[in-house]
Amino acid sequence: MTDQTALQYTADHEWVLVEGDTVTVGITDHAAEQLGDVVYVELPAVGTTTSAGAQMGEIESTKSVGELFAPIEGEVVAINDAVVDAPDTVNQDPFGAGWLVKLKVDGSSFPEDLMDHDTYRASLA
Repeated sequence: MTDQTALQYTADHEWVLVEGDTVTVGITDHAAEQLGDVVYVELPAVGTTTSAGAQMGEIESTKSVGELFAPIEGEVVAINDAVVDAPDTVNQDPFGAGWLVKLKVDGSSFPEDLMDHDTYRASLA
C-alpha cells in the first residue's frame, strides 16, 4: 500500500504519486466506496497523450459509471492490466494494486488545485 500522506489529490477523488517524471494515478478509497462494486475499468492506450482535466477512462460499478480524469498533461506510459482483468481490485486496494495509469510528464507545472492528504481528508467532512 502506498503512503497516502505522500500523495496529492484532486477534487475528482483521484490520487497522484509523483516519482521523477512519472506520475501514477488512481482513485481514492472514498471514490471506490461511492462507486460501489467496480465491475469494469476502461483505461487509455499506452502512448496516448492526455490533457489536464480531460477524461481518460471510465470506471463502471453496479451503481454508476465514473469518469477518470487526467490530473496533468502527459503521455500514458503504463496501464494497470490487472485492474482491467479484475476490476474489483480498485475496491480492495485503491492505493496499491488498484493503481490505474502512469503518465510521463515533461516538467509541466502541476495544477494548483491538487491537495495534500490532510486538505483532501478535510474536504470530505
